[in-house]
Amino acid sequence: MLTVLDLRDAGARTTEDIFTGVSQPMPFGRVYGGQVLAQSIVAASRTLPPERAVHSMHGYFLRPGDPRDALTFSVDRIHDGRSFSTRRTQAFQAGVPIFSMIASFQDEGPGLEHHEPMPEGVPTPEELPPFDASAVHPLSRRMFSDRPVDVLHVPSPIYTEVEGAHVPRQAVWMRARRALPDDPAVHRAALAYLSDLTIQEPIMRAHGIAWSLPGLKVASLDHAMWWHRLARVDDWLLYVQESPNARGGRGLSTGRIYTRAGELVASVAQEVMVRVPRD
Repeated sequence: MLTVLDLRDAGARTTEDIFTGVSQPMPFGRVYGGQVLAQSIVAASRTLPPERAVHSMHGYFLRPGDPRDALTFSVDRIHDGRSFSTRRTQAFQAGVPIFSMIASFQDEGPGLEHHEPMPEGVPTPEELPPFDASAVHPLSRRMFSDRPVDVLHVPSPIYTEVEGAHVPRQAVWMRARRALPDDPAVHRAALAYLSDLTIQEPIMRAHGIAWSLPGLKVASLDHAMWWHRLARVDDWLLYVQESPNARGGRGLSTGRIYTRAGELVASVAQEVMVRVPRD
C-alpha cells in the first residue's frame, strides 16, 4: 500500500502537475477503487504545503483500470486562497481518464466543534473472531491473505453467505496491518484507501446477497469523503455503515469512521451499481 501511494513526479509541467504510479496486483484484473482514490489525494497533496490538509473530496469512477498498467495523474491547481485550496485530479490509463476528482484543502484552525457519538454496544476487535481467509472463495483468497489491512465485520462478513437479519447496515473494524509513518498525509490517504473497501456491503446485506453469488456485478460509481479529525490508520477504526436507498440497479451507502476512543474521524458516501442475476 505504501509503495502504490508513493507517486513519482514525472517532471512534466504544462498547465497541470503530472505524477505517475503503479497498482497493486488484483485477482480480478481491475484496479481497486480505493487505491486510485488514495493516489489521487496524494497527487493533489503534493502541490500544496503540508499544513494545508485535505478535508473533502468528490470523485467519479469512470472506467475500470488495469492493475498491470501504469497510472498517470494530472493535477489542476484550480484555486489557492488564504485558508482554502481546490485541486482537480484525473487518473489516466492508455490516455483516457479512469477516475476524476475535485478535492478541497484547508489550513487547520479553531472553530465550533461537535460530532455524532459512536454507537454503543459494538463488540471490540478483541471480542470478534479473527478473519478466516480459508472461508473465502479461492479466486479472491489471495486478495484477502495479501491485503495490507485487517477487517473485522459486525456481525459477520458476507463473503460466502449473509448470516443473521437482512438489514441495510453493518459495522466494520479496520486498520493497517503494519505501523505507518508518522506523516499525517499518509494516514489521510490510507484512510481514503480503506473507505472504499466495504462501503458497498450494506446494500447487499439488506437483500441477503453474498459476494460469492454467481453473476453478481458490483461497481463503485462515485465517492465522497470528508475528513474531520486526524487519526492513525494503523490503529483500529470503526466504520459504521448504512444504506438508505436502492433502486434501478443503484444503491446508496453512507458511513462514519470513529477512533476506538469514539472520535468521529471521517464521513463517507458512495453510490454503487449492483446487478443481481435474475436466476
